[in-house]
Amino acid sequence: MAREGYDRHGAELYRFALARLSDDAAAQDVVQETIVRAWRAGDRFDPSVASLRTWLFAIARNVVTDHLIARGRATSLSAAAEAHGEDHMSDQSAAVADADLITRALELISDDHRAAIVETYLRDRSYEDVAGELGVPVSTLRSRVFHGLRQLRTAMATMVVEP
Repeated sequence: MAREGYDRHGAELYRFALARLSDDAAAQDVVQETIVRAWRAGDRFDPSVASLRTWLFAIARNVVTDHLIARGRATSLSAAAEAHGEDHMSDQSAAVADADLITRALELISDDHRAAIVETYLRDRSYEDVAGELGVPVSTLRSRVFHGLRQLRTAMATMVVEP
């Protein structure tokens, strides 16, 4: 089904993504990710509900949204870095300390919660992708993230940051 979807609708999906992202590489990534998600979720495709084309475009719309959100985060981080200019070196030191604290705190929470947080927050992956990979419902993954963040905050609050 993924091969058929790509053969029949790949060019159209590319044009759809390019029109929304104005970036050739990002549009190609959207098509690839759309086909991968369709392949992973192939058992959920129901031709009595929607055509293959409609289903693929629904997936593509979600992938485009993910790209736009990621692009917005990257732009915000770049703008923040430029705005701080002179404080950049002290910000780097603080960022290293924060990363160390988070890494040590992640070691103190359960494996399920750690995996949920690392994949969704740190690797910026969608809940649907991570849930599918872990073999759990999206609602279970969301619960793991919620409770994992709570455990992480508690762990970090009890830790002492070393100078």
